[in-house]
Amino acid sequence: MAKERVQKILAAAGYGSRRACEKFIEAGRIKVNGKTIHLGDKADPNVDEIRVDNRIIESAQRKIYVALNKPRGYLSNIDEQHPRPSVHDLVDLPEHIFTVGRLDMDSEGLILMTNDGVLANRLSHPRYQHEKEYEVFVVSEPDEEQLEIWRRGVVLEDGYRTQSAQVDVLSKEKKGVWLRVVLREGKKRQIRNVGSRIGLPVSKIKRMRIGTLQLGNLKPGEWRFLSGKEIQVLKKYAGILS
Repeated sequence: MAKERVQKILAAAGYGSRRACEKFIEAGRIKVNGKTIHLGDKADPNVDEIRVDNRIIESAQRKIYVALNKPRGYLSNIDEQHPRPSVHDLVDLPEHIFTVGRLDMDSEGLILMTNDGVLANRLSHPRYQHEKEYEVFVVSEPDEEQLEIWRRGVVLEDGYRTQSAQVDVLSKEKKGVWLRVVLREGKKRQIRNVGSRIGLPVSKIKRMRIGTLQLGNLKPGEWRFLSGKEIQVLKKYAGILS
């Protein structure tokens, strides 16, 4: 393999965008073969030893694919400035894995965790518009007009208009209604903001599916490795395999 700029190698390994990885290099956090590198330096991940904060990156490391049912009260990523429980406290593996499809702290449900940077990018980048399915509990019964507005798209407070969505009633309870919502985008707190905007306050969100990957019968806090078949189907869905 030819040498590549180190920020590109880091980004492919899941350490963030190339710009974020450039900042790691500028901060002196990256070493290649024991020496701190500078922006623009190159390396071969199959030959050179690359370390981030003294933690080695191995291009030949086994690929990890984990499905987690994130409980409420957990962050999707570690926040060093505001330490709180995160999904990394639940999935304790020696490999550096990162989340695909974040959920806010008050939401629960399916999160994919992996060290496969290519798959992560395909599933999370907005341009690919992959489906994510949620069960959403609203505290008042929606009328057909509210559902149609949600389906067509809603202009949020910042002026952004959401894309069309699938929205259906699942069941009714005394204190509200469960909806099934399928999105092809994922702006921060989008479901809660849309609900608030159209008069349907949201009290619970549970993600059930990312692309072809289903939450299944995982209980909150439980996780499992994906099967070979699940990985193959998910990669095909993401356009990585023909």
